[in-house]
Amino acid sequence: MQAQLNAYIQSEDAKAQAGFYAQALSGEIVSVMTLGQMPGTPEEQKDKVMHMVLTVAGGNVLFLADTFGPAGGGRTVSLSLNFGDLDQARQAFANLSEGGTVKFPFEQQPWGAHYGEIEDKFGISWMIVKQ
Repeated sequence: MQAQLNAYIQSEDAKAQAGFYAQALSGEIVSVMTLGQMPGTPEEQKDKVMHMVLTVAGGNVLFLADTFGPAGGGRTVSLSLNFGDLDQARQAFANLSEGGTVKFPFEQQPWGAHYGEIEDKFGISWMIVKQ
């Protein structure tokens, strides 16, 4: 069996979160579908994101959507980005750290890889790795 796994992030502000990730990880918003594109959507919900596709860091895909009620913040999920280039890994770590919290500094590890962890300003945990 072959499958592709994509993270799907529910957010209080999917547009702002996707914009941050696009900038931090050299990404691009590929498509956005709002509730306003569906018939019968109440006026106050028309700008809510129903589904968004974002490419980041060399073609990886993230999906995002706005929450419709209390947001869980995605704190039970960690996303891991593995880089082949040390400078790109350092830059991604620095970019994602803006407004967030460094949980584990990006450093050379005893097992040979560079590794660091961040909780970004949206509450998502990222593991940045350079093998």
